[in-house]
Amino acid sequence: MAHTPVNHPARPIYRAIGGIVGLYFVVFGGLGIIASAGNDFLAQDDTKVLGQGTNMAFSLLSVLVGVVILVGTAIGRNLDVAINQWLAYTLMVIGLAALAFLQTDANIFNFSIMTDVVVLTLALVLLMVGMYGKVGSDDEHEAWQKARLVL
Repeated sequence: MAHTPVNHPARPIYRAIGGIVGLYFVVFGGLGIIASAGNDFLAQDDTKVLGQGTNMAFSLLSVLVGVVILVGTAIGRNLDVAINQWLAYTLMVIGLAALAFLQTDANIFNFSIMTDVVVLTLALVLLMVGMYGKVGSDDEHEAWQKARLVL
């Protein structure tokens, strides 16, 4: 897309922010696995980690999401951009679905409102990181500059 920034001057900062988000998911998931050990996989109880509701399923999902983000960030080469954007959209869907089912038996990840706020916020941060972290050739950068100046 011509309107997505290419070779943005702050892309190392955005890449670092993506890594921090991935690290947060790994730490949260690891603490969640410890806190929910011995509970049912999809338990809907009062297990909380860092003020957020969780269970073993969401903790494992968080570790998986964090590791994927960290691997994408380490590899770079626009793979991190694709991973961050797709995971951002996926986390938004999960967060909005969890918000819809927060007070029902369909709350399979044991979300609390704080968990939902954090997941949706981190999804938006990942989307921003994915949009500004793209690396390309000088021709792609020039095409982006021309498209930006026309708009």
